[in-house]
Amino acid sequence: MKMHFCIPVSQQRLDALGSRYVLYSVYLDGFLFCRVRYSQLHGWNEQLRRVFGSCLPPFPPKYYLAMTTAMADERRDQLEQYLQNVTMDPNVLRSDVFIEFLKLVQLDTFGIATKKASLDIFLPNERSIQVEILTSDTAERILEVVSHKIGLCRELLGYFGLFLIRVGKEDKLSVVKKLADFELPYVHLGSSEVENCKVGLRKWYMDPSLDSMLMDCKAAIDLLYMQAVQDIEKEWAKPTQAQRQKLETLQKEDNQTKFLELAQEVQHYGHLQLDPCTCDYPEPGSGAVLSVGNNEISCCITLPDGQTQDAVFQMSGVKCWQVTFLGTLLDVDGPQRTLNQNLELRFQYSEDSRWQWFVIYTKQAFLLSSCLKKMISENMVKLAAKNPEMQIEVPEQSKSKKYHIQQSQQKDYSSFLSRKSKIKIAKDDCVFGNIKEEDL
Repeated sequence: MKMHFCIPVSQQRLDALGSRYVLYSVYLDGFLFCRVRYSQLHGWNEQLRRVFGSCLPPFPPKYYLAMTTAMADERRDQLEQYLQNVTMDPNVLRSDVFIEFLKLVQLDTFGIATKKASLDIFLPNERSIQVEILTSDTAERILEVVSHKIGLCRELLGYFGLFLIRVGKEDKLSVVKKLADFELPYVHLGSSEVENCKVGLRKWYMDPSLDSMLMDCKAAIDLLYMQAVQDIEKEWAKPTQAQRQKLETLQKEDNQTKFLELAQEVQHYGHLQLDPCTCDYPEPGSGAVLSVGNNEISCCITLPDGQTQDAVFQMSGVKCWQVTFLGTLLDVDGPQRTLNQNLELRFQYSEDSRWQWFVIYTKQAFLLSSCLKKMISENMVKLAAKNPEMQIEVPEQSKSKKYHIQQSQQKDYSSFLSRKSKIKIAKDDCVFGNIKEEDL
């Protein structure tokens, strides 16, 4: 599925010879990922084509004459689409030419040299493991180092991931984002403006039944147990009083396997809980706490009059969703490096045979979208396992034209809308004037 790449702003710069060029600010999951020139991306595309040939998406052409505003807007849109589409091919994602370029531009953007460093990786029990790394090591590489250190079977790495997490007031846990395999955790930790950020190791699947795939590995059981205990302590998972008593007994006996078996029966076990946010259901201005997992979006809603109610949206009823940026980006060179200030995620849901849009306003919209994608992909794997010959199609929203693009028998439910007309940057940095609202 497509990754959440976008290029909301671009800036005009002067090189050492006084010639003008355009610098594109590329964001991933709402965080500044890198700043690159067209010529860098063009050279990267040429390298990729030498390896993968014509299977790559089209790359925006060179212009040998001065670009008009419309041409500049079109190029930025095309670059966005290219970055999203090129990451849909897992073979490209795993290639050295893909990873090495993205490592380089991340380091260059944040002015970090490749050197040896120590990095603390926090486990779900809030203890940390210190690993020796290079600042240019990717999340995938660091996960391999951590797994080796704790004895996690290599074939189980795909069930876990590194996350940017934050521990706030009253010891509240907040998952900020899932780090992509090619992202550099050391760079993210130094560049993120989120206070009290850490790199944490957590399981990365939304179907609790997949626990069964990990039960032959002691290190994996340890991690699942730590996270289950943490989720119950943080009230992400909600056992009944009887379940809590049994779990406490099993915890005292250090019977991790039985503990995890019983945890499967606990409400919201295996869910990821988001920070408190607002939504428009059942009426605008309602407060909400979202818990996502096990093929559902579970909402504890507080109405404007103080009354509370629960709502559960099954993924089988979700047709599509989109993330929209509503905020302002005031200083692309300064400390503000995220788009997470004002985001909404709206999803289309079938209720009583009618399709309705439900809107959630949350700074974790990209994380929520990633969780929804994960649930979709896990369901597709299940369907494919039951019927290997089944052709699975997932609808995709794309630009102003609504059409479907099939790639490797897989499509994307999600889209990203950047309300670029609301993005403000310093006048000296504004290259193309007003930017139209576009569907990313």
